Amino acid sequence: MHRRTFLTGAGLAVAATSLSQLTLADNTQPPQSGVTPPIAPADWQGLRKLFPLTYDYIHLATFLLASHPKPVADAIEAHRRAFDSNPADYWHAHFMTIDGQICASAAGYMGVRAEQIALTDSTTMGLALVYSGLKLAADDEILQSVHDHYSTDLSLQLRADRTGAKVKRIALYKHPAAVSEPEVLANLKAGISDRTRVVAVTWVHSSTGVKLPVRAMADAIAKINAKRSESQQILFLVDGVHGFGIEDQDISQLGCDFFIAGTHKWIFGPRGTGVIWGNGRAWQSSNAVIPSFSQSYDVWLGNSSQDQVPIGEHMSPGGFHSFEHRWALPQAFALHLQLGKANVQKRIHQLNSQTKQGLAKMPHVTLYTPMDPGLSSGLVCFDVKGMSADDVVKALHSKGIIMSATPYRQSYARFAPSLINNEQEIERALAAIAALA
Repeated sequence: MHRRTFLTGAGLAVAATSLSQLTLADNTQPPQSGVTPPIAPADWQGLRKLFPLTYDYIHLATFLLASHPKPVADAIEAHRRAFDSNPADYWHAHFMTIDGQICASAAGYMGVRAEQIALTDSTTMGLALVYSGLKLAADDEILQSVHDHYSTDLSLQLRADRTGAKVKRIALYKHPAAVSEPEVLANLKAGISDRTRVVAVTWVHSSTGVKLPVRAMADAIAKINAKRSESQQILFLVDGVHGFGIEDQDISQLGCDFFIAGTHKWIFGPRGTGVIWGNGRAWQSSNAVIPSFSQSYDVWLGNSSQDQVPIGEHMSPGGFHSFEHRWALPQAFALHLQLGKANVQKRIHQLNSQTKQGLAKMPHVTLYTPMDPGLSSGLVCFDVKGMSADDVVKALHSKGIIMSATPYRQSYARFAPSLINNEQEIERALAAIAALA
């Protein structure tokens, strides 16, 4: 079936049909995915059994790239089998409807509207798409912090190079372990000028473990915007990847205009997946960068108009992706909702507090992450006296503990206790750090 044939006439009728009712060319039903029995809320032992992670190591770096839990792995495999069996028919039977269903599952978890979600392959892709599409003039200013990741820094600089806009970087805090909300807000407001059109921040800094008070920052920006004309108002953009899947937060209530995150980290989503959420004002301030294979294709064919296309679908990059991974993303959101968002937040903060409290007692350790869970999340950054971060990582790896070093000019050792860990593993990791004295 040609794409034009599918997108017109009878094809649109098929697109409106529920996925569960679709049949393939050989009259077989699409494979059912996510058949693992539902997990009980806060069943952390049961959750660990869903992962094929080896028990030969204590895993304190799973935030980097998630192992696929069984419901996600099963969904990936089901889609893969169907593609391998009959790729053309399987793709044509699903591509017009399934992205909308994925966005609906993401919206149910995030507390936003599905049509305002775009699908990406990673946080970096999301950042690049949003920042590359911003409508900026030569005299506009982009304000960011010195605490952000390379992906934010370079995406913003590339956009500035193409538009003539200026990037201004400020420190939001001096000492991460002693950060406070008033300090962050004071530095933010001092950094905003009459030319500032964009404020770009990172919710949880992978460099220090600091979690910014994004809601309070959004309120401060809103007060400034209230005194400005519409054309001079500030867009507030958040790289949220290291709070997404931890914090019990409806993104629509966070106060930002754009929220960008990969879903293959704390969410346990398929590798190579991510989301962008933008409110109405945000999407109006950004252009698409990569052609979409959504209903926008039908607009190009002359069969519909652009106002009929959900903005998130229009902004989702087209082309052929690793569809079996993207299409399995709903199972990851479903797993988190079964566990309970409040339970997830409580558990990760509990394990991180245990970690920070243990490290703080060690005289040869300098802790950089705040003790306050209101200003920290799932990452714990620290130094061991007389050792580089890489040497700490190597020393613990030799003892069966996998951790990481922060990939910044100033590198720290880093633990990331997550839902697959338990109290006994944290104590073993702490004992290994204590033995480095």
